[in-house]
Amino acid sequence: MAVSMDSTETKALQAADFSSGNVVKWCPGCGDYSILAAVQSTLAKRGKLPHQVAIVSGIGCSSRFPHYVSTYGFHTIHGRALAVATGVKSVRSEMDVWVITGDGDCLSIGGNHLIHALRRNQDLKILLFNNRIYGLTKGQFSPTTPMGLENKSAPLGTIDHPVQPLALALASEASFVARTADNDPAHMRQVLARAAEHQGSAFVEILQNCVIFYDKAHEDYYGTKNRRERLLYLEDGQPMTWGAEQSQGLALEDGGLKPVAVTPANRDRLLVHREGDPSGMLAFMLSRMEYPDYPVPMGVLRCVKRPPYHALLENQVAGAKAKYGEGDLQALLSGGRTWKVA
Repeated sequence: MAVSMDSTETKALQAADFSSGNVVKWCPGCGDYSILAAVQSTLAKRGKLPHQVAIVSGIGCSSRFPHYVSTYGFHTIHGRALAVATGVKSVRSEMDVWVITGDGDCLSIGGNHLIHALRRNQDLKILLFNNRIYGLTKGQFSPTTPMGLENKSAPLGTIDHPVQPLALALASEASFVARTADNDPAHMRQVLARAAEHQGSAFVEILQNCVIFYDKAHEDYYGTKNRRERLLYLEDGQPMTWGAEQSQGLALEDGGLKPVAVTPANRDRLLVHREGDPSGMLAFMLSRMEYPDYPVPMGVLRCVKRPPYHALLENQVAGAKAKYGEGDLQALLSGGRTWKVA
């Protein structure tokens, strides 16, 4: 329940309360529509009023997001959304700050900002729309484009090895790492709700389809016909199984560290998902699993508690004030050796 800004009446927030009313302009069939609806629903259930939320984006199709959501919003420049979001959270720590970005925006020019926002455990909800192509600039290969794909900037096929977003996030010490998909709204809402509740860096890769420049980029494994056999839905504390009637399970090869598929009859060998494992070893293994060699993991790979950056910053500032006083900016500027210019 929440109190309306324009009345003293208490009412339950609805997804519509987070709609700006602007005409949503994405290509027909774009996965971004589904993500927008899921985010608006998540914000409503979160219970904070629109003015208690900020959405920051960079450049790309996904980055139109702030125009369609009735919250504070910043449509920033290419790759810099995380830098701006860090500033917002540092001075207004009570706000929920979400970052909307794409695989091109976040993993190319914005890659350095991503690494350091995650390692610092900035309390940001980072949604990476991964359609494996540059959509807004009309079909060039992105950091996640698979090798060999023919496209506008690689007509003979991409020769760059692709980035694995979840592995990068885990290596950067993100305290919450998850994956969901634009064509599975129920699962997406569950993952976004978990990310919203998390205190610290929450990184969510959303498998998203660009119908114009790389249609069916994820269809082989997340299509409705193939989903049961090719996606591994993770549940904390449960064995890692997938397939019709959970007919296959994940284990480690005998005497090794390579993941292999076994039948659930070998339950003593099945790996059990532990999203809170402090070592993060199994989570990193899952982040490296790719179709067709393995099922594609979906859900929360890692969720651990660590003090968020803004809390550490506020404690440090409070300690400095207690020790040295409030401070005097003019005294600081004129202190030490100064000169007067005639």
